[in-house]
Amino acid sequence: MSSPAAISPSRNICVFCASANGIRPEYRAVAEDLGRQLALQNIGLIYGGARVGLMGAVADATLGAGGRVTGVIPHVLVDMEVAHHEITELHIVKTMHDRKALMGEKADAFLILPGGFGTLEELFEVLAWSTLKLHSKPIVLLNTAKFWDGMLAFLDHCIAEGVLTQPRRELLLVADTVDEAIRLCLG
Repeated sequence: MSSPAAISPSRNICVFCASANGIRPEYRAVAEDLGRQLALQNIGLIYGGARVGLMGAVADATLGAGGRVTGVIPHVLVDMEVAHHEITELHIVKTMHDRKALMGEKADAFLILPGGFGTLEELFEVLAWSTLKLHSKPIVLLNTAKFWDGMLAFLDHCIAEGVLTQPRRELLLVADTVDEAIRLCLG
């Protein structure tokens, strides 16, 4: 019989992504590939706790490959985002701030897939935390189908306009493949 330490993940990656699938099938395919790879590499998934959209896809793929999935969802979103009650561990918290704080505490790195306002808000909050030296965890965009190109160009515009420094811009790493994203997350 294995000891719990032998079967628990040695690292945890927090994935921020949409509670919708998006219009491109490759978004869901990459989310599913990521979930399988996390499980195969014994990396725990920390995510927003929903069973729908890209969030549900990455969670289900991780579970399907035998991995560990921890979801964190605020009470107000349990019904709205359809909480995933079949995952390894589900934390229902009071607020969005509590959600991000717990996800950040449990994560060794942050990996961002396509998403909307919520995903962007989560991304920029962990970037702000990093600039304030509240953490030094890798933050990686997985640029599936060039989804993030417009935002990356905007960040370069912010540098050109003098409101963002190059060293702070470099806190945001960019990967084109799941393998590259995981490698960047693991440092």
